[in-house]
This record gives sequence, C-alpha cells and structure tokens, in this order.
Amino acid sequence: MQLSVTGIHMNKDQYITLAHGNGGRFMRELIEQLFARHLHNPLLDVQTDAMNLGKMDGEIIFSVDGFTVQPLEFPGGDIGSLAVHGTVNDLAVSGAIPRYLSLSAIIEEGLLIRDLERYIISMARAAENAGVVIVTGDTKVVPRGHGGGLYLTTTGIGIKKSGVNLGIQRIQPGDHILVSGSVGDHGTCVMLAREAFGLRGDLQSDSACIVPLADQLTEFDGLKFMRDPTRGGLATVLHELAGLSGYSFMLQEEQIPVQDPVRTVCEMLGYDPLYLACEGRLVAIVAAEQSAAALTALQQLEDGQRAAIIGEVGQQGGDVILRTALGGERILDELEDDPLPRIC
Repeated sequence: MQLSVTGIHMNKDQYITLAHGNGGRFMRELIEQLFARHLHNPLLDVQTDAMNLGKMDGEIIFSVDGFTVQPLEFPGGDIGSLAVHGTVNDLAVSGAIPRYLSLSAIIEEGLLIRDLERYIISMARAAENAGVVIVTGDTKVVPRGHGGGLYLTTTGIGIKKSGVNLGIQRIQPGDHILVSGSVGDHGTCVMLAREAFGLRGDLQSDSACIVPLADQLTEFDGLKFMRDPTRGGLATVLHELAGLSGYSFMLQEEQIPVQDPVRTVCEMLGYDPLYLACEGRLVAIVAAEQSAAALTALQQLEDGQRAAIIGEVGQQGGDVILRTALGGERILDELEDDPLPRIC
C-alpha cells in the first residue's frame, strides 16, 4: 500500500533508513506523509521550526516526558498513545487543562514504516480524545542497534484551572488517600507482553487520559494534592510525599484495588503491585470531610469505577506503612532497584 502526498509515493512496507533523517527527500516524505498527515491540525506547520501559540489566558503549566517502552505495543496501548497520555496526565494532576503538545521522535534504522505509521495514528487518536493538539516536532534517525526501535519525547502546555490550589504544604494529618483505580496493571501488562517469563494473559494496560478524573476532583476545595503513579507505582508516590511533608502515610491493604491477574503474577514472580507502574491512574490527597463525596464523583466516571479510599495521612515520621489484612503493620521500603526497566 502506498500514500501519495505532493506527488511523492512512500511504500509503507519498506523500512526506515538513515536517509530518512538526512534532511533530504526521504525525510520530507516521512514528515509530510506520516507525521503531518495523521497529526494534522490548523496550528501544525511543517515549514517552520517553531510555533506561535498566541496569547494565553491564565497561568501556563509546562511539562516534558520521554518514552522508551519495550515492546512498542502491548495489550491496551502502544508507545504512541502512551506518549500522549503520559504528558497530558502530568498536566492534569498539576491542576491544568492540557492544550498543546510537541513531539520529538528518535527512530531506529530498520523500523518498518507501516509500524511507525500505526504508532503515529495511535498518538493522533489519543491526542484528539484528550483534547490536545500536537503543534510542533522533530525527527531523528539513529543507526541500527543504537535505539529500541522508537523513542518519543513529548512536551505539554496547559492552562491552570482557576481556583485550584494544590501543594504538598497543604497536606495535613487525617487527610485521606484516594486512588482512581486498580494499581500495577501497566507494569504487569508490559511484563507479560515481553513473555520474558513464559507467561501469557489477557490483562490490559491502564494507559489512558486521566483528565476527566482530575477535572472531577478539582471541583473539591478539599483536594490537596494529585499525582499519577507511573514509574515506581503507588508506593513511590507516597514515599515522595512522606519525605517532603514529614508525615507518615498509612495504607489499608484490603482497600487497595489490585486485579486478580496482577496479584497472581506478582505472587509468582516476587513483585509487589504497589511498586509497579500505572499509566492511567491518579493518587489524590483529600480532606477527610470531602473524601466520600470525591470518591463518589470518581466512581461515576468509566475510568474511576474502581476508585477507592486506601488510607490516610498520619503524624510525623516520614514512613509509608501498610496495615495488612491480618491486622499487622509493615513499613514499605523506598524503591531502589528498577524491577521492570523500559515500561514507559
């Protein structure tokens, strides 16, 4: 199958070569026929090196993230949609409305053009669903063996919602800890997709846009803090909060939503789902008197049906403590080794 743009044909059954990054005809074909064609919007102009976004009404929130997931596709997503979700989610948990993205693509020589197009289409769909547009970008090609097929870096610009006041300094003992859904899904899903342990399953990554979830929570003035628990998972987010606030964070094991396949895989391989990445969840700290209402608001959304109140902020101490189903307590250590590299 071929595409035709400006009279030039590109064979999608061919592979990326170093010529696709040399600034000449093949690079122009790649940009015009794949990236610009599928990411098209009124602000995208491939003839310029920078984009004038005009004046913005409100405080600007800016974020950047890189994506090196392996494999490039996994049940429930791929590197294209993941790159959009990761950046818009960072903006959303900062109390912003995501508006614009930029894209930098590092492509390895030998990647099938048809596969690259599939990831770009996935990215375009994710951006449309999240209400953002990709307005500028860059492509580079590296020699075979110098990359993992495709690396993506996205930067995001959003406008802070009026009246939203988030910050670690607002957290107080007695506040409740909420999570918007089951934890560890993405990390486990990517691990199964690699089949490195001879395991298979039908688990889907939770990779998704959490803007609607964050929007619901920002309606509550008792919302103190939000974060998306990506690398290092839920436990790592809470360790960061404990270290910066000086408070302990008390978790109720029975209240933390973990899907059965995730629990089974973790028990077999010695992982802890509390340390595995999520890509479509948020963790929130909410004043106790508003936590039940905030939970109900999350559960009314499709992606928040398994939301739960999983613990509370304790007194001074700086530990993350898990109260087990048997009535005991154990301290969750801070993550040191990376159990699952290249998951996002």
